[in-house]
Amino acid sequence: MNGSSPSDVGGTPYPPSTQAPYTDEDYAEDTFHGASATRDPGSGPRKKRSNVADPLVNPRFAAPADRTKRAWWLLGATALVPGSAQLVAGRKGLGRVALRVTVTVWALILFSAVLWLVWKTALIWLLTNSITSWILMFGLLALALGWVFLWFDTLRLIRPGLLGDKVRRAVVIVTVLAMVVTGGGLVYAAHLVSVARGAVSNIFAGGLPFAPDNGRYNILLMGGDAGDDREGRRPDSMTVLSVDADSGRTVTVSLPRNLQNVPFPEDSPLHDVYPSGFSCGDECILNAIYTDVMQNHQDLYPDVADPGAEATKEAAEGVTGVEIHGYVLIDMDGFESLVEALGGITLDVGGRVPMGGGTNETTGLPNPILGWIEPGVQHMDGNHALWYARSREGATDYDRQARQRCVQAAMLKQLNPVNVATKFQDLANSGEEIIETDIPQSSIGSLVNVAVKAKNHDLESYAVGPPFYDQSFPTYPDFELFQSDLQDVLDKATDDGADAAASSNVPARGVAGAPGGVGVAMSVPVPASPAMVTTAEELSANGTCSVP
Repeated sequence: MNGSSPSDVGGTPYPPSTQAPYTDEDYAEDTFHGASATRDPGSGPRKKRSNVADPLVNPRFAAPADRTKRAWWLLGATALVPGSAQLVAGRKGLGRVALRVTVTVWALILFSAVLWLVWKTALIWLLTNSITSWILMFGLLALALGWVFLWFDTLRLIRPGLLGDKVRRAVVIVTVLAMVVTGGGLVYAAHLVSVARGAVSNIFAGGLPFAPDNGRYNILLMGGDAGDDREGRRPDSMTVLSVDADSGRTVTVSLPRNLQNVPFPEDSPLHDVYPSGFSCGDECILNAIYTDVMQNHQDLYPDVADPGAEATKEAAEGVTGVEIHGYVLIDMDGFESLVEALGGITLDVGGRVPMGGGTNETTGLPNPILGWIEPGVQHMDGNHALWYARSREGATDYDRQARQRCVQAAMLKQLNPVNVATKFQDLANSGEEIIETDIPQSSIGSLVNVAVKAKNHDLESYAVGPPFYDQSFPTYPDFELFQSDLQDVLDKATDDGADAAASSNVPARGVAGAPGGVGVAMSVPVPASPAMVTTAEELSANGTCSVP
């Protein structure tokens, strides 16, 4: 003020200015250049704009309604596109990593879907291969942990303390449920992969995949029985499953257990032992081959896990004249648990079938009748299905074989995707206990591929005996005739063969199922030779059935 100088304010003198005064031109050039300021290059990097007022980043300055919308939006983003909530709400580094993982997972899912459409065999091989399934299992566990972590981080970003009481409780509950559904779902999926991986490695054999023979895969299915009243295991039920590799059209060929004079292929070790076939009287029947080999000729199969099953497979090859690629042996003592794992089976029973009966082979005394399976549509549990397949009382072997074909068809029908997915662990555990096979693990892909195709067609049935041949045929078989007739049936069980038969109005001789299900012994076969019967009357009501 009075007496003071401009350089002496507050008692502190200002240093004299050495900069020339600004002119109007200098001010305009330094401050504005068109619509933007001109910065000094030496002033350092431009500072980022503050996000303090952005409600997505900092909800403190948002209205209560906007905070609620923001919370639900972030939860939805984490559910649909994991990592997107972090990318827009503050933790960009974590968000970018999570988003890359999300995109990669969706790309793999899309790749798998395309592979399923164009090359199912390769996809199934990848899923069942021991290495890739191990990677998949731990990959699912890692995804589960990562997604749960993102849910925790999303809840932190929401800042529940800024929400109203009701909204805060709802957000926390939804977040916890989302953790359980997403993280728990992925953990359960990893568990199923682990179960499948164990079942595949324990059930299936090693080795290279097999190729179809004349366009067909041929697998021998056997039901093994080692009861207390018999010596050793005997496969009482034997069926060759022949599937066309292109169309999936399937023919089941029943081989009666009492078939005699069974020939062996020339490359079989038993061909030298039985050059004229397995012929030594009434004891030398098809289902006795297993016991004979296990007791007397195991040394002929030194590198085979189950010599009896291998010899029976060779016998089936000699009977049918087609290459048998592998066998599946089901222990009938555990068959009940497998049917239970499927949730039971449904059959349309043609005639009353006793549970029990027959004669005890040890004591010679009759076995008691424990109950009855009544005619009509019946949903059977494992115990009833087992009795229905095995009951001999008041029935011929051909009746029993027809019932076994029904049970097989019903079980195949039950193997739908929903049933397999919901009961997978029970099926896998039952399979490990009762199934033995020499099918290589590497062939699973091709077999599943044709099985998917087979679901589009009815199952056709054929047999070495009634109702296709007379009662004496299994005792005095003409294998050349049978193989010729069988080849005709197999030729028709292709798309080209079915089209040719349809155009000429000549049905295939296999007993095909009625529309909507797989039937057995309910149709009239078309004879091609004098040895074949003209009707299905050889089967009694005890042996007639179908799958509704």
